[in-house]
Amino acid sequence: MLCPTFDTTFSALVTDLADRGLLDETLVVATGEFGRSPRINPEGGRDHWGNCFSLAVAGAGIAGGQVIGASDRIGGSPSSRLLRPPDLAATVLHLLGIDPAAEFLDPLGRPRPVTSNGTVIRELAGV
Repeated sequence: MLCPTFDTTFSALVTDLADRGLLDETLVVATGEFGRSPRINPEGGRDHWGNCFSLAVAGAGIAGGQVIGASDRIGGSPSSRLLRPPDLAATVLHLLGIDPAAEFLDPLGRPRPVTSNGTVIRELAGV
């Protein structure tokens, strides 16, 4: 059971940063690259599932206690406020003071976007 350990550790980190006056200038992001399939597979396990997953963020001026979006009743697909990984990337960049629409030059001198069409998550970024 990893969740009780995670819950204790994540909340201790956020509390410690707040107590030290560092939370407003620190962004804490806890996420994985996928969720777990909503149904048990024939071998009795759950497979990787990129359609729906959770994450937690704190600090950098984010208002706490928010739940943004929801999944269907089995956790298989988003049912409201669909967000994508590029949206999280755009939000992190925005919170760090970097324009998510900016470009950089790759080693061959070609312009590349810093996100793949991500949109800043307004509830987190306060925009």
